[in-house]
Parts: sequence; structure tokens; C-alpha cells
Amino acid sequence: MRRYISDIAFTPSVKDVQLEKGSRSTYERVESGMGWQQNVTPELEFFLSGLDMFYFATATADGQPYVQYRGGPRGFLKVVDERTLAFADFAGNRQYLSLGNLRENDKVLLFLIDYAQRQRIKIWGTARVIENDPDLLANLSDASYAGRPERAIVVTVEAWDVNCPQHIHRRLPAESAEATIAALRRRIAELEAELARTE
Repeated sequence: MRRYISDIAFTPSVKDVQLEKGSRSTYERVESGMGWQQNVTPELEFFLSGLDMFYFATATADGQPYVQYRGGPRGFLKVVDERTLAFADFAGNRQYLSLGNLRENDKVLLFLIDYAQRQRIKIWGTARVIENDPDLLANLSDASYAGRPERAIVVTVEAWDVNCPQHIHRRLPAESAEATIAALRRRIAELEAELARTE
């Protein structure tokens, strides 16, 4: 049993390093205050609703990590209840590394990042794969998205924390950049036409 929610990541070894490096007192204050959370809050749900990607980490039974990019329609990582998230697993390259890892080790980490807003959230938990549940898959799918959902992955949230924005490089979604470029092209065309009329 963990004393603090953050003990899922702040193991004795991590705490020893924090002590050696001088940051342990800061994280002791976090532990005793309103630090990490377990329940999905309205703020977390709102953050999830804007994401069209995240990184999904699993590990083999002996601890070999694997991180996979997961993409889908905006909001495809859905809230099921206050401790559960789920997403449709789309057809891919058929390596099945994440699925194989989950058969022998159900521990996962979701690394969520909004590059445009420079925000990131880490979610620790356990995951299970659900095959052949068309109702669940229908609730997790978006018919307008081109990917073909094959199964559901359901995550039980054990802890989550908001990371600081330091060192997050700002990147804009393609549709946002395309809209800005289109507006600039229209303005250039207007100015060129105006200039041509004055010549």
C-alpha cells in the first residue's frame, strides 16, 4: 500500500536521488498537500477532449519499456468514470508490442501533451484489452475518422500529475497553421491586386 499517490513514481530509489540532489523537501511538501490525484477531474476531462494524440508506455514482464504514439480523432481518449479511461485501438502495423506486453504486465503510463498550449499530463495506471465488445467500441469510435478500430483498451487510473511547461517546444496543429497560411495568402492576393491597380 502506498502512503502517497505519488509513491507510484517516487519509489524509495527516486526519493534517495531527490535527497542527494536537493529536491526532496519540495516533493515532501507536494506529498503532504494537494499534489497528485487519482480521480478524473473536470479539468482533466477537458484536457483530454482536445487531444488527438498521446504516448502509451507499456513494459515486458522483465521491465523492458516500450512507448507507442497513439493518434486518433480529437477526444478519442475518453473518460468512462472517475477512475477509468478508454480508447479504441486502431489497426496498425500488426507488431502487437503493446498488446503482448499487456498480457504479461498490465502497468502503463500515458504521457499526454498539448504542444500548442505547452501543457502535459502523466497518467499512471493499469490497462486491459477488451476484444469483441461492439457496444464499447461503438462508444469509443468516431465514424468520421479513417482508422479502423479493432479493440478497446481500458485504463484504470492510479495516479496523475501535471508537468511544468518548461522545455516544451510549441508546435501548432496542421489545420491551425493551414488556416493562418490561407488567410495570409488571401491578404497577399488582395495587396497584389491593389498594387496592380495603382500601377
